[in-house]
Amino acid sequence: MSPKPKDRGIMVAVGAVIRDEAGRVLVVRHKPERKGYWQGLWICPGGRLEPDETMAQGVLREVKEETHLDVVLERMLPPFETVVRRDGELTLHVVYIDYLAEAVDGRLEPDDDVGEAEWWDVETLAERWEELHADTRRLMALAGYEAGPFEAGVSRVDEG
Repeated sequence: MSPKPKDRGIMVAVGAVIRDEAGRVLVVRHKPERKGYWQGLWICPGGRLEPDETMAQGVLREVKEETHLDVVLERMLPPFETVVRRDGELTLHVVYIDYLAEAVDGRLEPDDDVGEAEWWDVETLAERWEELHADTRRLMALAGYEAGPFEAGVSRVDEG
């Protein structure tokens, strides 16, 4: 039997590729003290699905918490997963459930965990593609915003 993540088993992460009326996409970057697998790189708003919460409810909650925006979910994107090991030990197994969404209300204001939030147009996305987390590059490609190379299939990351 393979080892289990120290954390809470398999993490189901929900989030959204959010676009505005101008076609820009929203990316966020967590504050340095947050640490963790996604630290330091630009990602889409999202987080852990909570018990007794539907996937759609989880996305709406996470987006509102992290950005103070209200969104309309347009369609679910194909799910994917990442397995992270450190020194041969499983540290994270995350299954991503994300949606393509449109911002409809609210004023963009990063919360306590999110230090920065920016709207990127397609040119900026192409110029700054490598600043996105690898999982976010894949997510952007699934949403139709492929602006550079990304890894397909199950991502297996060895941090050790």
